[in-house]
Amino acid sequence: MLKKKKTIIALSLIPQFLLIKLLANYPEFVEQYYSNGLYPIISKILRFTLGWLPFSFGDLVYTFAGIYIIRWFYKNRKRLRKDTKHWLIDIFAAVAIIYGAFHLFWGLNYHRLPLHKSLNLERDYTTEQLVNTTKALIEKSNNLHAELSINDTIKVDIPFSKSEIFKMTHSGYDNLMDRFPHFKYHPVSLKKSLYSYPLTYMGFSGYLNPLTNEAQVDGLIPTFKYTTTSAHEIAHQLGYAAENEANFIGFMATTSNDNIYFKYTGYTFALRFCLNEIYRRDEALYENIIETVNTGILKNYKEVRDFWEAHENPVEPFFKIFYGNFLKANKQSKGMQSYNYVVALVVNYYENTL
Repeated sequence: MLKKKKTIIALSLIPQFLLIKLLANYPEFVEQYYSNGLYPIISKILRFTLGWLPFSFGDLVYTFAGIYIIRWFYKNRKRLRKDTKHWLIDIFAAVAIIYGAFHLFWGLNYHRLPLHKSLNLERDYTTEQLVNTTKALIEKSNNLHAELSINDTIKVDIPFSKSEIFKMTHSGYDNLMDRFPHFKYHPVSLKKSLYSYPLTYMGFSGYLNPLTNEAQVDGLIPTFKYTTTSAHEIAHQLGYAAENEANFIGFMATTSNDNIYFKYTGYTFALRFCLNEIYRRDEALYENIIETVNTGILKNYKEVRDFWEAHENPVEPFFKIFYGNFLKANKQSKGMQSYNYVVALVVNYYENTL
């Protein structure tokens, strides 16, 4: 009887896969009934249940799951050679459960309407529009830098602990609610990852646990990056799965925060992406524009760059290839480059607000 149940669960992977493929063709349906219907209820229940814990429950789940898998393979090592059919059923049954839970608890958000449609923003932009937006971001970033530093050559140090940043991040979302009610964020479930060391060497700043809806931030990254990374992971919690969209919402949340340090990190965050895009399009133009950026801002960028370079290792590219392929499988055709497509949202947002 148990084997029959396992077989049914394992075979359920096929209709589950076909259902997800079908729903991917109906983003309006997913947007209305899942992303703005069922998902917010699931998300709030999980955050109410686990958000109060001072540690990541999801990371513990990963730990015990890893131990269980290793133990299972060890205990079944003889059976793996003699009874291939039944152990394959066990594995596919487990995969079917995880696959279903992933999409039910969060993953269907990959198939919702693109953010530029729900915010009525254009997708495309010209180099002229990019340059105009970049100049506006430079002016804003330079002005904020001047308020926070004694001269334009000194980098800004964020005077808050990482725990304090967690407590302050949600206020930016509160300030966005008048214009974007779907950005309402309560209760809070934002934590340092228990796996900050391996996460750093994998090359990632944070992640959302899709099964527990806890947002984790790498506890080792420079404090300068903590505000935008925290806001980015909250955007994932709110159901915005695409990396460029989470970057854009993180930018809006940090620049809408009442605290000037959050505003500074938010504007310089968007500026870095725009500068990178100008460099990709026209190196000579980039060299001219970069001269207008305060040296202190460039030192903040260098601080982050030095951190990641200090933790480069031969394994990191393989993790990024794996995650890049995961993103491609979930409607982000550019893989890891999807993070950089925030520029289109920023430029068109500025076109509508400047």
